[in-house]
Amino acid sequence: MTSANLTREETAARSAHVTVHEIRVELDLRQARDLARTGFGSTTTLSFDATTPDTWIDFIGEDIQRVTVNGADQPVEYDGARVTIRGLAASNTVTIEATGSYSRSGEGLHRFVDPVDGETYLYTQYEPADARRVMACFEQPDMKAAYTFVVHAPIGWHVLSNQSAVSVSEQGEVQTVEFAPTLPLSSYITSVAAGPYHRVDAEWTRGDQVVALGVLCRPSLAEFLEADEIIEVTKQGLDFFTDAFAFPYPWGKYDQIFVPEYNLGAMENPGLVTFTEAYLSRGAATDAQRGGRANTILHEMAHMWFGDLVTMRWWDDLWLKESFADYMGAHASAAATRFTDAWVRFAANRKSWAYQQDQLPTTHPIVADITDLEAAKLNFDGITYAKGAAVLKQLVAFVGEENFFEGARRYFAAHAYGNTTLEDLLVELEAASGRDVRAWSRAWLETTGMSTIRLEDAGDGQVLVQSDPRPHRLRVGRYQLAEGTLTRREAIEVDLSDERAAIDVGGADLVLINDDDLTYAKARLDARSLDAVEQALSTLEPLPRALVWSSLWNATRDGELSTARYLAIVGAHAPAEDNIGLLAGVLANAAHAIGHYLPDAARQDAGRAWLETTWASLQNAEQGSDAQLSWARAFAAAAAMDAGRAADVRGILDGDAPAGLRIDPDLRWELMIALCTTGHADADDVAAELERDGTASGRTASVRALWSQPLAESRLVAWHAAWEDESLSNDHLSATIGGVRAGGRRDLIASLDEGYFERIAGAWQNRSIELARRLVLGLFPASEDLVLVDAWLAANESAPAALRRLVIEQRDNLARDLRVRAAQGQFDG
Repeated sequence: MTSANLTREETAARSAHVTVHEIRVELDLRQARDLARTGFGSTTTLSFDATTPDTWIDFIGEDIQRVTVNGADQPVEYDGARVTIRGLAASNTVTIEATGSYSRSGEGLHRFVDPVDGETYLYTQYEPADARRVMACFEQPDMKAAYTFVVHAPIGWHVLSNQSAVSVSEQGEVQTVEFAPTLPLSSYITSVAAGPYHRVDAEWTRGDQVVALGVLCRPSLAEFLEADEIIEVTKQGLDFFTDAFAFPYPWGKYDQIFVPEYNLGAMENPGLVTFTEAYLSRGAATDAQRGGRANTILHEMAHMWFGDLVTMRWWDDLWLKESFADYMGAHASAAATRFTDAWVRFAANRKSWAYQQDQLPTTHPIVADITDLEAAKLNFDGITYAKGAAVLKQLVAFVGEENFFEGARRYFAAHAYGNTTLEDLLVELEAASGRDVRAWSRAWLETTGMSTIRLEDAGDGQVLVQSDPRPHRLRVGRYQLAEGTLTRREAIEVDLSDERAAIDVGGADLVLINDDDLTYAKARLDARSLDAVEQALSTLEPLPRALVWSSLWNATRDGELSTARYLAIVGAHAPAEDNIGLLAGVLANAAHAIGHYLPDAARQDAGRAWLETTWASLQNAEQGSDAQLSWARAFAAAAAMDAGRAADVRGILDGDAPAGLRIDPDLRWELMIALCTTGHADADDVAAELERDGTASGRTASVRALWSQPLAESRLVAWHAAWEDESLSNDHLSATIGGVRAGGRRDLIASLDEGYFERIAGAWQNRSIELARRLVLGLFPASEDLVLVDAWLAANESAPAALRRLVIEQRDNLARDLRVRAAQGQFDG
């Protein structure tokens, strides 16, 4: 383990001996536009008390020039990640003068040049431990401090941080901006952004409180910003959370900035929330996409309380912020905005992520055992987010919504600006509700896996049977099929804690276990119910429809439902799906099923049939509708797997598109990539498309398109570039990997399988964890057996735990593919 990978034990020992008060950070970004300069000046002054003579301060950068301790120079002891500090007194002031490195990986201070205007744009991204790439700090969440940032930057740039500026001075071509000190913050949620961003201002008021609002993006994306809607959702969220938490928004201003080449969806830096530019659709977007953006806005806003105001002591309790924010994003969307179907999308799509993660051999409790920072990085996953939110939804049903929010209010009042563990929250929830939430915690937060609940005949009636028994409070819906329509006749309240429980479902045509989505479990459809939804799935209301789609997909992934039958249900009912959030998920799942769960002999025919389904649905969809756009995207993806409609793809690009279809640059690139993948477009076509769209997004798409051509030589060059070309940014690395994998053409890249396993350890050691993770996941061989991966795991038992986890998860995904393909034979006839 390198010294950069901090452990829970050593950070706990450090915080036991060091109490930090104030940190002042001065960043010299004056020459950020000079790309020949790889680094920037970073001077940090830390004020802290100590009960030990020695400690270390974290920093990862180009070099350190000077260290002073209480005014005296100290020899620089620096190993590339830790600065050793000696001779500490009871109270100390330590100054570290250093040079940080501009990032192209999205970690630390990321530097991006917009090809449209040639301007430079900077932003920071730290979670879980990349603040040390910008400033010297105590890189652990339980060592909070008041931060003051001072930034030297070119005149004309917007310069932002967590707080508002208190002074701006100008000298020549340089401005110096000093920001007000923050309230106590952990290092990973401090933030800086700088550049000639486009800005829209507004404000939110509640009584005497006035909060300045800002929404920013690059000027080349300003026409797509939809600032009015973003501001409206922001105000609705501030209204909702102020009332719900009875604790006024504490961070002063509220800026939200959309930034390029971002690794996450968003990040909750108080006063300066960062978002991926993927939320700014370039001309065509469905309302479901806008609903997803609203959910993310509210998710990050919930963090202003869950995570920023009260922060977990260590990453074991990451769920204390992420599970709550995920729950609150959906809850506030449904309660306070026009996106009232948030829980429908959560049931079908978000929980699918959780179910998938929870079936991996590396699954973990929601309250996880996080031994070090590399493990923390990988735990931003479907368990911490979506499963945590799902079980919180059950907790709300268990204790009552008002008691749940009262417990949250007490939690914030008791621990504001501090750090907590699970116990601190349970105390407040029990006090508010009077319920035994510790037993609930043991059953749901401190265990792994999930129950599968199914209906079975028991001779004299029916029973609900659950694997891996847990306590569930759920509803079972009884639906009747009449004149082609499924209608709920009754919902039976059930408390299920044992393996079996008797239930009377009468003569129901559809028995929907977990109706209203109150618990976290995979719910199977019995044979009669499956026949009913096969006939009339699209007649159900949105939430039960979402639950049925989810049940069908889980059964297909587990090899209990024929992939062919699943695809037939999709083909019959997806064209009638009017909830676009559900439709998008169903279309993605169908494509995945064809590529992963069908034997080779059946895959080509299924791909051709799916291509025809997407083409027909595109023609038949309402002109200008979200459904039409969704089917167009699905058609582009299908056309990359089968060339049967290449002429129609070319026709759309040449202007012969279905009436009403909104063809924006991103959809054009999807279609161009499809043609490249099947060999119906070449480098000249890509160059012509790049001439039309020379934006950053266009350039990234062109990389993907060029490497997607079905030529073994081209794929080999791309494969080597991914591993060896360290000048590739995070987005261009992913585009290169996407080109290597395009079209599922194993015949072009199978010879590279052994080389993958020869390279992953070196990539993990030499590349940043973000880039290494993309390589390990993106280039994992989709082979026909497990021989190579099993050999690597056997020979590399001492490899870093985080790397082994990624490989084990990819092995499990491959094993599932092979198992489900083999199972298809049982459904024949």
